[in-house]
Amino acid sequence: MTDLYELLPRVHRLRDELGDGRLRLLLEVIGEQLGVLEESLDQFYDDLFVETAADWAVPYIGDLVGHRPLYGGPPTVGSPRAEVANTIAYRRRKGTAAMLEQLAFDVTGWRARAVEFFERLATTQHMNHPRPDRGGTPDVRRRTLPGAFDERAHLAEVRRVSTGAGRYNIHNIGLFLWRLDAVEVFRSPLVPDAGSRRRFRFHPLGIDQRLFGKPRTEEGITHLAEPFDVPLPLTRRFLADHRDVYYGHGRSLLVELVGAATPSKVRVCDLSDVADDWAHAPQPGSDVLAVDPVLGRVYFPEAVPAGVIPVGTFHQGYAMRVGGGGYDREASTTPGQVRQVSGGAAIQPHLDSVTSGGTVHIADSWLYGETPAFATAAGRTVLLRGAHRRRPHLAAAGPVAIRPGPGGTVVLDGLLISGDRLTFEDGGDLETRTLVLRHCTLVPGLTRTAGNEPTHPVAPSLVVSQQPAQVIIDRCVLGPVEVADGVEVSIRDSVLDSYRGGSLTLAESTVLGTVTATRIDISNSIVLGAVTARRRQEGCLRFSRVAESSLTPSRHRCTTVPPAFTSVRFGDPGYAQLRSFTPDEVRRGADNESEMGAGNHLFAPQREANLRLRLDEYLRFGLEAGIFHAT
Repeated sequence: MTDLYELLPRVHRLRDELGDGRLRLLLEVIGEQLGVLEESLDQFYDDLFVETAADWAVPYIGDLVGHRPLYGGPPTVGSPRAEVANTIAYRRRKGTAAMLEQLAFDVTGWRARAVEFFERLATTQHMNHPRPDRGGTPDVRRRTLPGAFDERAHLAEVRRVSTGAGRYNIHNIGLFLWRLDAVEVFRSPLVPDAGSRRRFRFHPLGIDQRLFGKPRTEEGITHLAEPFDVPLPLTRRFLADHRDVYYGHGRSLLVELVGAATPSKVRVCDLSDVADDWAHAPQPGSDVLAVDPVLGRVYFPEAVPAGVIPVGTFHQGYAMRVGGGGYDREASTTPGQVRQVSGGAAIQPHLDSVTSGGTVHIADSWLYGETPAFATAAGRTVLLRGAHRRRPHLAAAGPVAIRPGPGGTVVLDGLLISGDRLTFEDGGDLETRTLVLRHCTLVPGLTRTAGNEPTHPVAPSLVVSQQPAQVIIDRCVLGPVEVADGVEVSIRDSVLDSYRGGSLTLAESTVLGTVTATRIDISNSIVLGAVTARRRQEGCLRFSRVAESSLTPSRHRCTTVPPAFTSVRFGDPGYAQLRSFTPDEVRRGADNESEMGAGNHLFAPQREANLRLRLDEYLRFGLEAGIFHAT
């Protein structure tokens, strides 16, 4: 606001300046209070509008329009302010398929498609109202996607759609939800097949994996979702029919040659295995690049010359944002200088230059074929991190040594590590050292075969010999973990094969094998194998699933009901994801009423409960809705 002192006549200001200046001090105090009053008046006006209102005022505005608050859920999905703001828009379009679809996306954060099942019923034809596309015989030549985009006519079902059993009936509405995200892998080197310079795979580990389409952003509430608007697992025919939508710069899929011209023509086909080759190999000299989205394979017309690097930009399906990758994550920081690496350059010289504290930043998703050793000065921290939305691949030829100095810390963030294990070596003294793993994947089995089987099924991904030591694992995927007795290990929001060794604190994680520890504290987790604690008078298990044969300390609200997973094979899009028909003892059994295990942070049960609450409000009378998981 305007300075009150400057509004005074000049003669009074001059006399005050010649004196002790008390008039200026008085007016500054008065002006400060006037500023508070002016700001309050402005905020009172802003509180009349949901876009500018203070957080405390939003529920009161919601009461004016009859808004009902939702249950708890992930903070990244929706907000009370947006819910209140959209209430009137939803009510104007109440009961329409487009509105229900937008509602499902806003409430759950998952891409959705609303289907009015009465439009897909097979009907008896009438001369006054012919419906040639609703006959009882399907057109087998017509290409159609299953599930939400299946346009074929069906016979009526009398089972209730709300149970998920019935679908096709006059009063039924289906809401198909895509729980998987399409996460980008940007310009990652392709992996040759059996040393071939023509056959390559997209996945950095050289395994077959389905590619996904990047969903586009829908612009209006009146638009019904199409296959291009959801993270769709790509099929060969669909990609071939819509190649211009999915293939190219800035799209879902792209193959390039660094150092040479990329073939100008792209053909989508089946590149399955045949005798000593892949099917449908492009003719040499044809300038045709063959791509298979189902297996994640690429076949070049000519052998890629030495010195030329084939790279691919593609999208993978992720059930949970753990283990690094192209998703959003908080950046790790540490005091000291920052050294940047890219293009597969050597990492070790940069690590050697920051042993007194600092960061080595990898800027891309390139392949780094070396076996670095991590060392720090006493009490210092060294951080090796991948860039935001990138996942560099560290392919080690031997054990990766971790050797922090006394009181030192090594942090690894956003990395894919294969080839061999991490070894936290003993420093030979009684000083505590720390290892932190965030958003990392330590490949189970060390490496994978082309068929995605572990090369060394029982080999540990992490071995800790240093004691005393502290190991912190957050949002990671690992194979077996083996630690010494004097080690304190804390694991959160992670998936691992097994654990054996010292004290363990496990929270919101999934263990696919057994746990054997000196002392355990387990909460909101799933352990498929037996849990054995050597000290059963300490620690506890709470809100977790354990096997009946487990030997544990006291338990609180635990269960032995077996969970149902979409997949337990590493690399699958639904890896460690609970299926929708998992018993509620597991799927809603955590202390926050979310699911047990690594998917706890997704709050899937709350999202579905919120959607059902909103459907009760916005569904037209006489209609019934069912929720179906497309992925």
